Amino acid sequence: MQTSRGRSLPLGATAAGDSVNFSLLCRHGTAVTLVIYPFDSDTPLAEFELDKRENRTGHHWHIFVTGLPESFRYGWRVDGPKGQGHCFNPKLVLLDPAATAIADGAVWGQSPDANVPVEWGTRRRSLFVRRRYDWQGDLPPLTPWDETIIYELHVRGFTCHPSSGVSKPGTFAGLIEKIPYLQELGVTAVELLPIHEFDETDCPFRNPETNEPLRNFWGYNSIAFAAPKASYAASAREGNQVYEFRDMVRAFHAAGIEVFLDVVFNHTGEGGWGHRTYSFRGLDNELYYMLGPDGSYLNFTGCGNTVNCNHTVVRELILSCLRYWVDRMHVDGLRFDLASVFGRDENGRVMLDPPIVNMIAEDGVLADTKLIAEPWDAAGLYQVGRFPYGQRWSEWNGRYRDDVRRFWRGEPGFAGALATRMCGSADLYESSGRLPHHSINFVTCHDGFTLWDLVSYNQKHNLANGENNRDGADENFSWNSGVEGETDDPAIRRLRIRRAKNFIATLLLSQGTPMLLAGDEFLRTQKGNNNTWCQDNELNWLDWHWTEEQAQFQRFVRLMIALRKQHPALRRRDFFHGGDVIWHGIKPFQADFSETSRTLAFALDGTKTGREPDCDFYIACNAETQAMAFRIPSSPTQRPWRRVVDTSLESPQDVLLPPQGPRIRDGMAYTLPPFSMLVLVSDE
Repeated sequence: MQTSRGRSLPLGATAAGDSVNFSLLCRHGTAVTLVIYPFDSDTPLAEFELDKRENRTGHHWHIFVTGLPESFRYGWRVDGPKGQGHCFNPKLVLLDPAATAIADGAVWGQSPDANVPVEWGTRRRSLFVRRRYDWQGDLPPLTPWDETIIYELHVRGFTCHPSSGVSKPGTFAGLIEKIPYLQELGVTAVELLPIHEFDETDCPFRNPETNEPLRNFWGYNSIAFAAPKASYAASAREGNQVYEFRDMVRAFHAAGIEVFLDVVFNHTGEGGWGHRTYSFRGLDNELYYMLGPDGSYLNFTGCGNTVNCNHTVVRELILSCLRYWVDRMHVDGLRFDLASVFGRDENGRVMLDPPIVNMIAEDGVLADTKLIAEPWDAAGLYQVGRFPYGQRWSEWNGRYRDDVRRFWRGEPGFAGALATRMCGSADLYESSGRLPHHSINFVTCHDGFTLWDLVSYNQKHNLANGENNRDGADENFSWNSGVEGETDDPAIRRLRIRRAKNFIATLLLSQGTPMLLAGDEFLRTQKGNNNTWCQDNELNWLDWHWTEEQAQFQRFVRLMIALRKQHPALRRRDFFHGGDVIWHGIKPFQADFSETSRTLAFALDGTKTGREPDCDFYIACNAETQAMAFRIPSSPTQRPWRRVVDTSLESPQDVLLPPQGPRIRDGMAYTLPPFSMLVLVSDE
């Protein structure tokens, strides 16, 4: 091997002809050594100590190496000052923060660090593979926001159950085999729970009944921001995780489906003091993390540390990673976990104009990328409707989730809140110049009850997580429909299914961008566990063996998605104005938004959609414990009605796409049973 000075940019390992340029940003390091390993051995091929004058430009250490294998592993040893928040240890071999792949960990559940003491760091190494990839002309679908329907899923959990029927379960390749299902369902985007490299075996808890060690299943503990999870690739043993991820994206795009990533930049898997060092702590601890005056980690994430996101160096790292995922990996959207952490300075104080949020919003490479913020953090900063630079950012609307849940569990006084949420949450978004699509509407997500559990449990049942039921949210705004947990009582099951249909219908009839949780469409259960982050078992694995009841519910969801897609009145690009929506109650034009109301009815004028003309809609919601007779008004444009949805009816009468449904006369009294919903559509 031969070496020369190298270049300061780009960071990471970059091919240059038959050579490789290595560059590492380390501000306070005083001695830096590059360690090269073969692809399949822990015995170093070479170690190159970088010269402070020849191999350094500013804070960038760099070296050019010729004669390397086509594929190899590498890492960095760094020494530096002690104290003042620094954690330099030249005995540790650190991962490259800019690495686009991590070797080792190719098999799920088999950590290379399983028998490595925490103080010894990690046996994982950054991976370099010299191969070209043929995108075959792949282009992003660029689905408009108002046509977007998001489907949140876990790469492993979606296909690892034996019933999935895929040849490569639990992998990116396995998702490709499920694309026909997703196309038939009708979603336009998949949002993948974290696929950045993490250690699934870092969970400290055990199942109290079986004593089995639990796993960090969700993966919100990144150790490399630009590297896809190796064990999510069937070909990771050959170092092909980058290419398998690209195959998946290319296949989704060919099917017209966008790919969003749930990205975690608010904290890392290095945790607090006493946890394993992978890279950031050993490179520049006081630069990458928020530290208190005594050197302790400020914990605004609930995960032991908080990334110092608004430091210039960290901002550049985050931006370069995001550009990589969009430019080189063709990702279409980014959902930022605990995004309100981006709004804090290095001391944790809330900033009015956080630089990192603005930089992401204004970045040219990300200009067509859908940006979604989870607008809160674990320390009480709650910014729903107020996330900075909001015209570029859509938000998970936690207010939508809570208000819809509370209305449909029968709480009085939420008719007005339901009306506001179904109309796009203008109270949250309109004053800042935003539009309905900025509201990501959801009733369930990975964090909390599934849809079936929402109608089956009053309390969380998290004992299997090993924390004595202390973890997970205590208030879920759920109702068990009369019996806690599983039951064979036919009346209870009918009520639960009816209520689940109400949630789905409400979500897909609301203005804004709907998001579904994978498996909710066929009533998946987590047995009342509302925090399954550590459950690598049937609680998180989707069981594709459906009962007739599940198949009928999946049909309902599929047709509700189709109904939304057919009608621009349900996908407005702006908020309602004037007579676009007409409010009713049990009687026409007598809306009841009182503190005791449990009913809501309204009509949409199909000629006032803000775009092409459409049919009129009439929607009636009954969350009373008794049947209510709704007097049907004339349609806003005087066209005859047809029934499309009645959630109280059995399949297939519960949803009939136009023009199949029966005629409903103006002025008739339509009786809706308790906890049910009616949707009428006028003729074209």
